Amino acid sequence: MRIFTRLLRALAATLLVPILLFEEWGWEPLAALVRRLARLPLWARAEDWLRKLPPWGALLAFLLPVLLLLPVKVLALFLFGRGHAASGVTVLIVAKLIGTAFVARIFQLVEGALMRIPLFARWYPRWKAWKDRMLTLVRESRPWRVVRAFNRRIYRLWRRLRGQALQ
Repeated sequence: MRIFTRLLRALAATLLVPILLFEEWGWEPLAALVRRLARLPLWARAEDWLRKLPPWGALLAFLLPVLLLLPVKVLALFLFGRGHAASGVTVLIVAKLIGTAFVARIFQLVEGALMRIPLFARWYPRWKAWKDRMLTLVRESRPWRVVRAFNRRIYRLWRRLRGQALQ
């Protein structure tokens, strides 16, 4: 039974790591984009309202973007089923970007209220610790380091070429 449990955990980690990497990459920048909407008076009032929600209202607000994007994801599956793979992938990527942006911003606004829910306060730190361990393992892996080094070289080359083009 222990072998089965370890295998199941390894499989779950393998399936979740790409999602974790995407969300880790996108969480702050996408939330910052949505935060810019607070310049609009109506949006600023909505953010104030979110900050003042009680714990269970905050949980509902946090889960609302996930629920609202379900029909979009069903649309993507429909497109896949009809042989429109590129359209399906595009819809999924756009939905993931929009969903991550709004979930990240809402989480920033309601985290305090969510932490007043005992179950959330108990499990969120465990989830965060597990996620951080997984991301550390990925970042310490040889393939990750090789790709990062390659990206840095390309970026330096790009900056050098761009600098020469501007002169």
